[in-house]
Amino acid sequence: MTEQIERARTFHSLHVKGNPIVLYNAWDPGSAKIVEKAGAKAIATGSWPVAAAFGYADGEKIPLELALDNIKRIVGSVDLPVTMDLEGGYGVDPEIVARTVTLALRAGAVGFNFEDQIVGGSGLHDIAVQVKRIEAAAAAVKASGIPAFINARTDIFLKAKPDAHDDVLLDQAIERAQAFEKAGAHGFFAPGLGDEGLIETLCKAIALPVNIIALAHVPPRQRLAELGVARISHGPVPYRQMAEWLEAKARQAISG
Repeated sequence: MTEQIERARTFHSLHVKGNPIVLYNAWDPGSAKIVEKAGAKAIATGSWPVAAAFGYADGEKIPLELALDNIKRIVGSVDLPVTMDLEGGYGVDPEIVARTVTLALRAGAVGFNFEDQIVGGSGLHDIAVQVKRIEAAAAAVKASGIPAFINARTDIFLKAKPDAHDDVLLDQAIERAQAFEKAGAHGFFAPGLGDEGLIETLCKAIALPVNIIALAHVPPRQRLAELGVARISHGPVPYRQMAEWLEAKARQAISG
Protein backbone atom coordinates (compact mmCIF):
# COMPACT_ATOMS: atom_id res chain seq x y z
CA MET A 1 0.00 0.00 0.00
CA THR A 2 2.94 2.32 0.66
CA GLU A 3 3.88 2.26 -3.04
CA GLN A 4 0.28 2.97 -4.05
CA ILE A 5 0.16 5.91 -1.66
CA GLU A 6 3.35 7.35 -3.11
CA ARG A 7 2.06 6.93 -6.65
CA ALA A 8 -1.17 8.68 -5.65
CA ARG A 9 0.75 11.61 -4.19
CA THR A 10 2.90 11.78 -7.32
CA PHE A 11 -0.19 11.82 -9.50
CA HIS A 12 -1.67 14.73 -7.55
CA SER A 13 1.57 16.68 -7.95
CA LEU A 14 1.49 16.32 -11.75
CA HIS A 15 -1.63 18.51 -12.01
CA VAL A 16 -0.26 22.03 -12.41
CA LYS A 17 -2.14 24.86 -14.08
CA GLY A 18 -0.06 26.05 -17.00
CA ASN A 19 2.12 22.93 -17.01
CA PRO A 20 -0.33 20.13 -17.84
CA ILE A 21 0.26 16.43 -17.41
CA VAL A 22 -0.32 14.67 -20.73
CA LEU A 23 -2.21 11.38 -20.54
CA TYR A 24 -2.08 9.37 -23.76
CA ASN A 25 -4.85 6.93 -22.94
CA ALA A 26 -4.12 3.20 -22.90
CA TRP A 27 -6.54 0.28 -22.78
CA ASP A 28 -4.60 -2.81 -21.65
CA PRO A 29 -1.20 -3.79 -20.19
CA GLY A 30 0.46 -3.92 -23.61
CA SER A 31 -0.62 -0.44 -24.66
CA ALA A 32 0.20 0.90 -21.18
CA LYS A 33 3.77 -0.41 -21.42
CA ILE A 34 4.17 1.22 -24.84
CA VAL A 35 2.94 4.58 -23.50
CA GLU A 36 5.26 4.23 -20.51
CA LYS A 37 8.20 3.54 -22.84
CA ALA A 38 7.34 6.71 -24.76
CA GLY A 39 8.06 8.76 -21.65
CA ALA A 40 4.67 9.12 -19.96
CA LYS A 41 4.54 10.26 -16.36
CA ALA A 42 1.28 8.45 -15.67
CA ILE A 43 -1.12 6.04 -17.32
CA ALA A 44 -4.81 6.67 -17.87
CA THR A 45 -7.47 4.39 -19.28
CA GLY A 46 -10.52 5.53 -21.19
CA SER A 47 -13.83 3.72 -20.87
CA TRP A 48 -14.48 3.66 -24.63
CA PRO A 49 -11.15 2.09 -25.69
CA VAL A 50 -11.14 -0.41 -22.80
CA ALA A 51 -14.65 -1.53 -23.69
CA ALA A 52 -13.81 -1.72 -27.39
CA ALA A 53 -10.64 -3.72 -26.75
CA PHE A 54 -12.74 -6.38 -25.03
CA GLY A 55 -15.54 -6.33 -27.59
CA TYR A 56 -18.05 -4.21 -25.68
CA ALA A 57 -19.79 -0.92 -26.35
CA ASP A 58 -19.12 2.07 -24.11
CA GLY A 59 -21.50 3.02 -21.31
CA GLU A 60 -20.69 0.52 -18.54
CA LYS A 61 -21.37 -2.41 -20.89
CA ILE A 62 -18.07 -4.08 -20.01
CA PRO A 63 -18.53 -6.05 -16.77
CA LEU A 64 -17.02 -4.21 -13.83
CA GLU A 65 -15.10 -7.34 -12.77
CA LEU A 66 -13.39 -7.48 -16.17
CA ALA A 67 -12.59 -3.76 -16.13
CA LEU A 68 -11.10 -4.10 -12.64
CA ASP A 69 -9.04 -7.13 -13.63
CA ASN A 70 -7.74 -5.13 -16.58
CA ILE A 71 -6.73 -2.18 -14.39
CA LYS A 72 -5.02 -4.54 -11.94
CA ARG A 73 -2.98 -6.02 -14.78
CA ILE A 74 -2.10 -2.55 -16.07
CA VAL A 75 -0.95 -1.46 -12.61
CA GLY A 76 1.22 -4.56 -12.38
CA SER A 77 2.79 -3.97 -15.79
CA VAL A 78 4.06 -0.39 -15.34
CA ASP A 79 5.99 1.65 -12.79
CA LEU A 80 3.74 4.69 -13.06
CA PRO A 81 0.59 6.01 -11.37
CA VAL A 82 -2.52 4.58 -13.04
CA THR A 83 -5.88 6.34 -13.16
CA MET A 84 -9.06 4.52 -14.22
CA ASP A 85 -12.11 5.75 -16.09
CA LEU A 86 -15.00 4.63 -13.87
CA GLU A 87 -17.69 6.25 -16.05
CA GLY A 88 -20.70 6.77 -13.73
CA GLY A 89 -19.53 4.40 -11.01
CA TYR A 90 -21.64 1.48 -12.26
CA GLY A 91 -24.70 2.67 -10.37
CA VAL A 92 -26.63 5.78 -9.41
CA ASP A 93 -26.85 5.24 -5.66
CA PRO A 94 -23.98 6.74 -3.64
CA GLU A 95 -23.48 3.42 -1.87
CA ILE A 96 -22.83 1.67 -5.19
CA VAL A 97 -20.45 4.43 -6.25
CA ALA A 98 -18.51 4.07 -3.00
CA ARG A 99 -18.23 0.31 -3.50
CA THR A 100 -17.00 0.73 -7.08
CA VAL A 101 -14.38 3.26 -6.00
CA THR A 102 -13.22 0.94 -3.22
CA LEU A 103 -12.82 -1.93 -5.69
CA ALA A 104 -10.86 0.28 -8.10
CA LEU A 105 -8.49 1.32 -5.32
CA ARG A 106 -8.02 -2.30 -4.28
CA ALA A 107 -7.10 -3.04 -7.90
CA GLY A 108 -4.27 -0.51 -7.60
CA ALA A 109 -5.69 2.63 -9.22
CA VAL A 110 -4.62 5.96 -7.73
CA GLY A 111 -7.23 8.08 -9.46
CA PHE A 112 -10.39 7.86 -11.48
CA ASN A 113 -12.71 9.78 -13.78
CA PHE A 114 -16.28 10.05 -12.55
CA GLU A 115 -18.89 11.54 -14.88
CA ASP A 116 -22.17 13.35 -14.29
CA GLN A 117 -24.13 12.10 -17.29
CA ILE A 118 -26.90 9.58 -16.69
CA VAL A 119 -25.36 6.37 -18.04
CA GLY A 120 -27.93 4.47 -20.06
CA GLY A 121 -30.30 7.42 -19.94
CA SER A 122 -30.27 11.01 -21.13
CA GLY A 123 -29.07 14.30 -19.73
CA LEU A 124 -27.03 14.93 -16.62
CA HIS A 125 -27.61 14.17 -12.97
CA ASP A 126 -28.88 17.18 -11.06
CA ILE A 127 -26.06 18.90 -9.22
CA ALA A 128 -27.46 17.89 -5.83
CA VAL A 129 -27.56 14.23 -6.90
CA GLN A 130 -24.06 14.30 -8.35
CA VAL A 131 -22.70 16.02 -5.25
CA LYS A 132 -23.96 13.14 -3.10
CA ARG A 133 -22.30 10.69 -5.46
CA ILE A 134 -18.98 12.53 -5.35
CA GLU A 135 -19.19 12.79 -1.57
CA ALA A 136 -19.60 9.01 -1.43
CA ALA A 137 -16.59 8.55 -3.70
CA ALA A 138 -14.53 10.93 -1.55
CA ALA A 139 -15.56 9.07 1.61
CA ALA A 140 -14.47 5.78 0.04
CA VAL A 141 -11.13 7.31 -0.89
CA LYS A 142 -10.59 8.60 2.64
CA ALA A 143 -11.53 5.24 4.17
CA SER A 144 -9.06 3.43 1.92
CA GLY A 145 -6.06 5.41 3.12
CA ILE A 146 -5.04 5.98 -0.51
CA PRO A 147 -5.04 9.70 -1.43
CA ALA A 148 -6.57 8.99 -4.84
CA PHE A 149 -7.37 11.74 -7.34
CA ILE A 150 -11.07 12.22 -8.08
CA ASN A 151 -11.44 13.75 -11.54
CA ALA A 152 -15.04 14.96 -11.66
CA ARG A 153 -16.28 15.08 -15.23
CA THR A 154 -19.14 17.07 -16.70
CA ASP A 155 -20.66 16.13 -20.05
CA ILE A 156 -22.20 19.55 -20.61
CA PHE A 157 -19.96 20.28 -23.58
CA LEU A 158 -20.02 16.78 -25.07
CA LYS A 159 -23.80 16.94 -25.28
CA ALA A 160 -23.70 20.14 -27.34
CA LYS A 161 -22.00 20.79 -30.67
CA PRO A 162 -18.81 22.88 -30.40
CA ASP A 163 -20.40 25.83 -32.20
CA ALA A 164 -23.11 25.88 -29.51
CA HIS A 165 -20.65 26.25 -26.64
CA ASP A 166 -21.23 29.63 -25.05
CA ASP A 167 -21.16 31.58 -21.78
CA VAL A 168 -24.42 29.99 -20.65
CA LEU A 169 -22.97 26.49 -20.81
CA LEU A 170 -19.75 27.76 -19.26
CA ASP A 171 -21.62 29.22 -16.29
CA GLN A 172 -23.35 25.88 -15.80
CA ALA A 173 -20.00 24.11 -15.91
CA ILE A 174 -18.47 26.51 -13.39
CA GLU A 175 -21.41 25.99 -11.05
CA ARG A 176 -20.89 22.25 -11.23
CA ALA A 177 -17.12 22.53 -10.78
CA GLN A 178 -17.50 24.60 -7.64
CA ALA A 179 -20.09 22.21 -6.21
CA PHE A 180 -17.96 19.19 -7.09
CA GLU A 181 -14.93 20.73 -5.41
CA LYS A 182 -16.86 21.20 -2.17
CA ALA A 183 -17.98 17.58 -2.42
CA GLY A 184 -14.37 16.38 -2.50
CA ALA A 185 -13.28 16.36 -6.14
CA HIS A 186 -9.63 17.10 -6.93
CA GLY A 187 -9.96 17.91 -10.64
CA PHE A 188 -12.57 19.05 -13.15
CA PHE A 189 -12.87 17.30 -16.51
CA ALA A 190 -14.62 19.18 -19.36
CA PRO A 191 -14.40 16.90 -22.41
CA GLY A 192 -15.53 18.42 -25.68
CA LEU A 193 -14.65 21.99 -24.73
CA GLY A 194 -12.31 23.51 -27.31
CA ASP A 195 -12.96 27.26 -27.44
CA GLU A 196 -9.87 29.12 -26.21
CA GLY A 197 -11.76 31.89 -24.49
CA LEU A 198 -14.08 29.53 -22.65
CA ILE A 199 -11.22 27.27 -21.59
CA GLU A 200 -9.23 30.21 -20.24
CA THR A 201 -12.24 31.58 -18.36
CA LEU A 202 -12.96 28.17 -16.86
CA CYS A 203 -9.38 27.72 -15.69
CA LYS A 204 -9.40 31.15 -14.04
CA ALA A 205 -12.87 30.80 -12.50
CA ILE A 206 -12.30 27.59 -10.55
CA ALA A 207 -9.62 26.39 -8.18
CA LEU A 208 -9.66 22.81 -9.43
CA PRO A 209 -7.13 21.81 -12.12
CA VAL A 210 -8.91 21.56 -15.46
CA ASN A 211 -8.70 18.53 -17.77
CA ILE A 212 -9.32 18.91 -21.52
CA ILE A 213 -9.36 16.18 -24.21
CA ALA A 214 -7.10 16.81 -27.20
CA LEU A 215 -9.72 16.45 -29.93
CA ALA A 216 -9.49 17.81 -33.48
CA HIS A 217 -11.15 21.15 -32.64
CA VAL A 218 -9.09 21.70 -29.48
CA PRO A 219 -6.00 23.98 -29.35
CA PRO A 220 -2.56 22.30 -29.29
CA ARG A 221 -0.80 21.35 -26.08
CA GLN A 222 1.28 24.52 -25.71
CA ARG A 223 -1.73 26.75 -26.20
CA LEU A 224 -3.75 24.76 -23.67
CA ALA A 225 -0.89 25.25 -21.22
CA GLU A 226 -0.97 29.01 -21.82
CA LEU A 227 -4.72 28.99 -21.14
CA GLY A 228 -4.16 27.41 -17.73
CA VAL A 229 -5.06 23.77 -18.37
CA ALA A 230 -3.51 21.30 -15.91
CA ARG A 231 -4.29 17.98 -17.58
CA ILE A 232 -4.56 16.93 -21.23
CA SER A 233 -5.96 13.52 -22.07
CA HIS A 234 -6.55 11.85 -25.41
CA GLY A 235 -9.61 9.72 -24.67
CA PRO A 236 -10.56 7.29 -27.45
CA VAL A 237 -8.33 8.90 -30.09
CA PRO A 238 -5.27 6.60 -29.70
CA TYR A 239 -7.37 3.44 -29.91
CA ARG A 240 -9.33 4.69 -32.92
CA GLN A 241 -6.14 5.64 -34.76
CA MET A 242 -4.64 2.24 -33.95
CA ALA A 243 -7.81 0.49 -35.13
CA GLU A 244 -7.82 2.40 -38.41
CA TRP A 245 -4.17 1.51 -39.02
CA LEU A 246 -4.77 -2.14 -38.16
CA GLU A 247 -7.80 -2.39 -40.43
CA ALA A 248 -5.94 -0.76 -43.33
CA LYS A 249 -2.99 -3.11 -42.92
CA ALA A 250 -5.27 -6.12 -42.64
CA ARG A 251 -7.17 -5.13 -45.78
CA GLN A 252 -3.88 -4.66 -47.64
CA ALA A 253 -2.60 -8.06 -46.53
CA ILE A 254 -5.84 -9.89 -47.25
CA SER A 255 -6.41 -8.30 -50.65
CA GLY A 256 -2.82 -8.89 -51.64
